[in-house]
Amino acid sequence: MTFNYETRIPRERIAILIGTRGSVKRNIQEALSITLHVNSKEGDVTLEGEDSLDLFIGQTIVNAIGRGFNPEVALKLLGQENHFETINIEDYSGSSKEKLIRIRSRAIGTEGKARKTIEELTGTHTVIYGKTISIIGTYENVALARRAFESLLSGSRHSTIYTWLEKQRKKLRMKL
Repeated sequence: MTFNYETRIPRERIAILIGTRGSVKRNIQEALSITLHVNSKEGDVTLEGEDSLDLFIGQTIVNAIGRGFNPEVALKLLGQENHFETINIEDYSGSSKEKLIRIRSRAIGTEGKARKTIEELTGTHTVIYGKTISIIGTYENVALARRAFESLLSGSRHSTIYTWLEKQRKKLRMKL
């Protein structure tokens, strides 16, 4: 029995999904035993395969690349310990474009410092692209990063969030 999943990514990300001479597309197909059909004009991607779990993982990888991740980072989702989440910034800014830009800028920080600091303290990979913040990492680390970004988007001070993350990181180390 063959299953199909469909997803859509921004047209400017299609070349990255396909890769040089189809290398990224081929890597995804071989790793998951699925087939990708990419409509370059519309940004539609159809995934076909026999195993629905592999199709779901493939769809997650395609969506991660579509949200701005480097294919090497997105392929980390092949490991069962890694997870992908997206935060919609519009949930915090409402319909105001100016507020969206201001809140997104808070999440990025001066010269990307806020994003980099959260990445370092949580051990995750993050991308802020368009109206979304996307995170890849282990489940616990993604949950920490998500909470940190949500707090930033809600107006918390950067220093407060960094201090909280450092305490959480110490707690995680003690459990190990």
